[in-house]
Amino acid sequence: MRFLPDKFISTLILAILVASVLPVQGAAAYWFGLATKIAIGLLFFLHGARLSQQAVVQGIVHWRLHLVVLAMTFAVFPLVGLTLGWTLPGFKDSAFYAGILFLCVLPSTVQSSIAFTSIAKGNVPAAIVSASASNILGMFLTPLLVGLLFTTQGDAAVSLDALQSILLQLLLPFVMGQILQPWIGSFIRRHNKALGFVDRGSIVMVVYLAFSEAMVQGLWGQVSGHDLSVMIAVNVGLLAFILWFTWFTAKMLGFSRADQITIIFCGSKKSLASGAPMASVIFPAAMVGGIVLPLMIFHQIQLMACAVLARRFAAQAAALETEKTEQGL
Repeated sequence: MRFLPDKFISTLILAILVASVLPVQGAAAYWFGLATKIAIGLLFFLHGARLSQQAVVQGIVHWRLHLVVLAMTFAVFPLVGLTLGWTLPGFKDSAFYAGILFLCVLPSTVQSSIAFTSIAKGNVPAAIVSASASNILGMFLTPLLVGLLFTTQGDAAVSLDALQSILLQLLLPFVMGQILQPWIGSFIRRHNKALGFVDRGSIVMVVYLAFSEAMVQGLWGQVSGHDLSVMIAVNVGLLAFILWFTWFTAKMLGFSRADQITIIFCGSKKSLASGAPMASVIFPAAMVGGIVLPLMIFHQIQLMACAVLARRFAAQAAALETEKTEQGL
């Protein structure tokens, strides 16, 4: 059952299907787009308000670990994405190559990175700081890397209008949330489940709007089954390589087992929660559907793979604990 799409992914698939049959158009698209922008601003406001300053203090001492995670997220991933375009025949001309590149420059996830680290008996405080730092820095680094990589590929770089939108829709709400965090942070965290619909709801809105535009622009007529198959295979291969490389690097650098687990789960993830809103801000509306689809697929693959890994690490930790107990007896 763990290999089936979760409810959220199923909802996103439903949004795509509805957009394919009933795309929002005309004046309705304008108002729906405005509502989506408001939802995105609220989403990043809540991210700022949820980030506990105490969590930062607890994990800040593990600076070597954080540097490794950030290097994986914003250096190794983009280099791998570029390498795929240089080495795979025809992939650079694929309809989804831009989406793969965008995926590679996104920040790590927060909730799932921490959850899997906890299940696997890793360093949870360090995971909180690494994942949070990745998302904060991602608001600056992701647009810059998009501008650099897409200019390198001959595509349009991030425009001044896009940078202004990022500041107003993403960064400003986040900063406001951080400013108000001492007063509302505990309330937000206590009602995290109740407010979770903002996280998921805003992403569903972005996906529906993006694929409505893609439908109107005729995206599916430009995409072949071969392109989709290649994209899925590339996503699987990309995640497999990054999981191995994070484990190998953490081990070679002499990190403890708990820290290795944290590096693996925080350094291998890409955030759909941040990526979908960022794509809607950075790219023209006609491109967003094709940009977001690889990320959606990667998101599901990483959840399935990391669920298996987390359970395996947890079983290993339990076996080690049992062995230590028996030796102590």
